[in-house]
Amino acid sequence: MSIASFIRKYGLLLSSLVTVAFAVGIAGFRVSENLGLAELQRTGTQRLELYATSLNRQIDKYAYFPATLGLERDVIDLVAHGKPLTDTVNRYLEQLNQRAGTLSIYLLDRQGHVIAASNWNRPDSFIGEDLSYRSYFHESMQGRPGRLFGIGTTRGQPGYYLSSPLLAHGEVIGVAAVKVSLEQLEQSWATVEVPVIVTDQNGVVILASAPSWKFTTLRPLPDQERRRLERSLQYNARPLPSLGLTREEPFGENAALVRLAPQVDVVGSSRLSGNFLAQAAPMGDTGWSLTVLSPAGQVSAIAWTRAALASVASALVGIVLVLLDQRRRHLRDRLRAREALQRAHDELERKVEERTRTLRAAQDELVHAAKLATVGQISAGLAHEINQPLAALRTLSGNAVKFLRRGDVATAESNLDRIGSIVDGLGTLTNQLKSFARKSSGTSGPVDVRRAVDNALFLLDQRLRRANVAVSTEIEAEQVTALCDANRLEQVMVNLVANALDAIEGTASPTLRLHGWREGTRVVIEVRDNGPGLPEHVRAHLFEPFFTTKESNRGLGLGLAISLEIVHHFGGMLTGANHPKGGAVFTVTLPAADIGETPWATTSRS
Repeated sequence: MSIASFIRKYGLLLSSLVTVAFAVGIAGFRVSENLGLAELQRTGTQRLELYATSLNRQIDKYAYFPATLGLERDVIDLVAHGKPLTDTVNRYLEQLNQRAGTLSIYLLDRQGHVIAASNWNRPDSFIGEDLSYRSYFHESMQGRPGRLFGIGTTRGQPGYYLSSPLLAHGEVIGVAAVKVSLEQLEQSWATVEVPVIVTDQNGVVILASAPSWKFTTLRPLPDQERRRLERSLQYNARPLPSLGLTREEPFGENAALVRLAPQVDVVGSSRLSGNFLAQAAPMGDTGWSLTVLSPAGQVSAIAWTRAALASVASALVGIVLVLLDQRRRHLRDRLRAREALQRAHDELERKVEERTRTLRAAQDELVHAAKLATVGQISAGLAHEINQPLAALRTLSGNAVKFLRRGDVATAESNLDRIGSIVDGLGTLTNQLKSFARKSSGTSGPVDVRRAVDNALFLLDQRLRRANVAVSTEIEAEQVTALCDANRLEQVMVNLVANALDAIEGTASPTLRLHGWREGTRVVIEVRDNGPGLPEHVRAHLFEPFFTTKESNRGLGLGLAISLEIVHHFGGMLTGANHPKGGAVFTVTLPAADIGETPWATTSRS
């Protein structure tokens, strides 16, 4: 089937299957992706709660620490009355800072100047610094706890600032501040499975599991906002670049699909880029937001794989359904075709039997006609063979009458005996000719090959003597027995010997050699002459009907074709070739009869 015909026949069906498979694949992708993202969201929610708990625990550990400083009488006296107690308070704050594990603890007066600090004896001490610009100072001066994550202007060290107002007689007389490091928490986050970030109220990343993400922004900052943050010194003049996080599609409550672009010149940024499911949660009253970024690339890959499998499965199901329908139609058409074929077969069997009978009858007629043609060819020689005995009969019978009249009974009896012998000879000749000319049944039986060869030579004896042919026969009588029909074997041998006589006509010393022997389960008969042999163009058409090299009045070219058909009928072979020593040789191969069977000897003389 050509491609064009295939497309015409199955084009619409294939396009329908492709469309259905594509639709199933898209639907499967959507369903699989939504299920995968839902599972990812559940896992992200658990992680979000876990990270929020750890962050709140870290912050709450120091939440009430600044307020406890207001319980110390020395701290209140120093802030309220001046410096006589500065050394005592500084040492107290230093010891307290060491035991609490904070970065620094310090006290501010009403003007925002540091009057005591835990790092009082270090070169980078806070004492004397004006921190009135810090937001936590203003919040505490208004009587509220202050909270701020920023970068110190002295040492440039980031930390979380907690402040509390110092009260005396119900009046705010100063501020106590504690700076806490969250690096330990960040270090624990560095080993988590998914990225996590904490942003402050300005949208600046202040904590992150990836160090390169710190002090970046979730979105590009407007110029006005950037200048305000620079004036506040909260981030100590950090450039605050954008993280490169792009929101693509919301997914449920407090979740969205985002895309994170790779950061330039950051080692390992390709691992922290791609598609993520972002889930955010506020951090109490701090104004912070905790965000977990769950990688969604694997979910999409799995969804595409499942979509491909769904498409293939739907295509296979469609193909199976189509094949089943085609099979049903094929079986129905096959049943109809089988019924029609059976009817045609029955009709053909009837015609074949009829034609076989006709052809068999025609073949038998053709074989018999070939025998009659052979009889016609040898009739001239037989007429000469019969004329001489007839003349002798006339002479001997006339002499016998004369001798009887004279009373010479003995001589008359001698003539009559000779007449009887001549009549017997004529009877043998006519019986042999009659046996050869009669129709044969064609049934197989054991045949003495020597007897068949002798009968054939007897029929052609006149031609052999007239051509002065030297005949050599090498066949053991009653030892070489073939399984065939005696009459038809004689016909084959007559045809082969007659062809050999035609071939050696005009040869100086014509010779004919007939050799027969048994070879295993086969009997082989060779007819060889010493003529010019078979030309190459003759060998190619040797057994074709009506092919002959003789003159038109000497045959129709059916002798070898009929002989080949006779030999094939009995399961044998007939071949013709040139002998290495010259001349042509025809070989007849027939099945050998069982040794225990009696040779067919009566057919040739019937």
